[in-house]
Amino acid sequence: MPSSESPLDQLAKSFSTDDADAVRLVLDAVPHPIFVKDSQSRFLVMNRSMCDFMGRSFEELAGRTDYDFVPKEHADVFGRIDRLVLDTGEVNENEEIIRGPDGKVRTLMTRKARALLPNGARFVVGCISDITTLKQHEASLRLLFEENPVPMWVFDRDSLCFLAVNHAAIERYGYSREQFLSKSILDIRPPEDVEAFRRIVVAGEGSDRSGRSWRHVKADGSVIHIVAYSKPIEYDGRASFMVAIIDVTERKLAEDGMRRAREFLDTVIENIPVMLFAKEAGRYVLMNRAGEGLLGIPREELIGKTDAELFPPEEAESFLTRDQEALRCDTVQIAAEEKIPTRHKGVRDLITRRLAVESHDGKSKYVLAVAEDITDRKRDAARIAHMATHDALTDLPNRTMLVERLEFTLERATSGRESFAVMRVDIDGFKEVNDVYGPVVADTLLGKAAKRLAGVAGKHFLARTGGSGFTIIVSEGPHPATAIELADRLLAAIADAFDVEGRALRVGLSIGITFFPDDATDVAALLSNARAALDRARADGRGVFRMFEADMDRKLRERRALEQDLRSALASGELLLHYQPQANVSGEIVGFEALVRWSHKERGIIPPAEFIPVAEESGLIVSLGEWVLRQACREAASWPNPVQVGVNLSPVQFRQGDLPGLLHQILLESGLDPKRLELEITESVLLDDLSRASSILRRLKSLGVKVALDDFGTGYSSLSYLQSFPFDKIKIDKSFVGMIQKNPQTVAIIRAIVGLGRGLSMDIIAEGVETLEQLSFLSDEGCHALQGYLIGRPHPIEAYADEVGRFAAKETGTARRQRGQ
Repeated sequence: MPSSESPLDQLAKSFSTDDADAVRLVLDAVPHPIFVKDSQSRFLVMNRSMCDFMGRSFEELAGRTDYDFVPKEHADVFGRIDRLVLDTGEVNENEEIIRGPDGKVRTLMTRKARALLPNGARFVVGCISDITTLKQHEASLRLLFEENPVPMWVFDRDSLCFLAVNHAAIERYGYSREQFLSKSILDIRPPEDVEAFRRIVVAGEGSDRSGRSWRHVKADGSVIHIVAYSKPIEYDGRASFMVAIIDVTERKLAEDGMRRAREFLDTVIENIPVMLFAKEAGRYVLMNRAGEGLLGIPREELIGKTDAELFPPEEAESFLTRDQEALRCDTVQIAAEEKIPTRHKGVRDLITRRLAVESHDGKSKYVLAVAEDITDRKRDAARIAHMATHDALTDLPNRTMLVERLEFTLERATSGRESFAVMRVDIDGFKEVNDVYGPVVADTLLGKAAKRLAGVAGKHFLARTGGSGFTIIVSEGPHPATAIELADRLLAAIADAFDVEGRALRVGLSIGITFFPDDATDVAALLSNARAALDRARADGRGVFRMFEADMDRKLRERRALEQDLRSALASGELLLHYQPQANVSGEIVGFEALVRWSHKERGIIPPAEFIPVAEESGLIVSLGEWVLRQACREAASWPNPVQVGVNLSPVQFRQGDLPGLLHQILLESGLDPKRLELEITESVLLDDLSRASSILRRLKSLGVKVALDDFGTGYSSLSYLQSFPFDKIKIDKSFVGMIQKNPQTVAIIRAIVGLGRGLSMDIIAEGVETLEQLSFLSDEGCHALQGYLIGRPHPIEAYADEVGRFAAKETGTARRQRGQ
């Protein structure tokens, strides 16, 4: 005969009276809503938090279903989830948005698991967590996505294509950002893993739900084992997954796929994801699995023991004091941050919440506690705080921390009528090391130099403030004597060679010094003055220190004024192009190089050597370069004779914007035949990022234009660049041409360059040709073309009307005279 007992009767009879009381005490003490349903989805057991959450008494909830409290469409969903948990035994997590009795919208996470009684009865055990605050923080967390040290990406749920990838993933996998964004998540997996992953995505679950590690293929073809933690998100309006990757190749964890059967009380407690324990008279009577794992102590060793038997005396005494405080406070929950030694994880930081509870008969008093491990959170917060105020390469304070310390020092000096100095320090020759040996060697050198500077600076505040620059606050000792003495010691410390990967590298220092309150009384002015003094030290030959003078401030203001005027000039049409002719050895004009000139409305013509550096430092070179390129193409397109026009490109233009896209637009707008345009670049374009620069240059050449390597022979790695990219032309730098009659080594270098061009089928043009002797030598050596004052000076194109076929009928005497200069 089937049993006539209800599931509630079955549940009640599964425990003794003491067990049932213990269950209620434990559940009521847990701050999260917890409930138990039978196989018909009827509520059987609810803790106090669940009743408060539902706004109902236990009697009003017991025996009822979700259909009695929520709309049918919601109750249908809850019922399907209950059935899925009961049938499969899998834990289910479901995120819900509700409006509470107070009218506020909250986001909840409901976690359900299956519990089995010894008699075979099945129940649904649920726990509800309010994650409203967590959801509100999701926007902030997205800001940490890019700089997160853990590889992360976002991929589209439907197409499986990558939508975003952070820097850590790029470094770990070796693919560029562009390569990542051109792939799908399936492209980085071995073929045999694709179908299994596709099934998980189709099911709408993150790959972490599978309880397994995965294999990924890096750019170099190597395979790594990873654990992926993913979460469904909406990214730019698309259903997506955000994924965090942990590389477990070297420490792949063995998985225990078997789950031991447990009684009902164990099932409830084991689903709480934090350490939960209870003590009676100072002895442990309960510890859940999370606590066992955290402490590294098996439960059979722990139950019945006191803290004094498990932990060092100091910690045990601290735990006892807090337990006694909780017992005195009865039902008030006591929260405290404490450190606890563990067997396998070292000392961990915990937030422990203690609560005193009584047994059903009032004869015993327990301490029930929930402890959350916050060690990683505190460490991450400390690391993030350190990263925000320190330089990643040298671990010195960064500019943010410098400004804070400078404000503090200034305030203290003002109130105490004290003085202090600010020193701006820059490493001389650092760029040359980077150009010759590459960024890895340069960074190593910079780290070694920073250690020497820190050793000399001692008690004075030292910060790295960008590139090869450092700033020191000299706040102790008499000034200027202390600052001068420190500057001398800094110069001496850097003078010795640095051993970097077996190379003896030498660099120097330039130092600028300013004083408070004599030179300035605010942070911005002190930093500006120190920079002006540093600029003077560089101008005076480097390897020296200079103290701020009023004249430096004037020059700094003039430079800023020039930058502002240049911004206005770009908008008001004060810029114009001059053209310098290029000829073959027979004297025929075959092209022109476009050179920008600035006709200032008050100062007249300003030399390019004066305003081009200002444009590059301020970023105006991008707008200026676009104007030159657009204007040169527009004017050349109007010349009847199809002679060539050359335009110089700045390295900054390669780092910013879409240069190939811009050129394509300009060619379409101007109508210029791409074959007539020659783009001139220097080796510095390739130094920043050879792979990226080569990619851009190939895209430019695909438009039909020519590319010339300017100032050839002045850099270190010219031959490797010629191997990496097929240039159309090599330009011999004018510094070599000018030494033809003075230096036999120069003659040999020019012959080598011409021979190199002949072997690589590249045209050769020599710049700076000013004498007939230079012309004769270059012609005899087989140089293809010439440029210089002997051929013609830079002038407006009207001065070369005959050569371009424009204005020939209207050519003025002035133009003819200019051409003869």
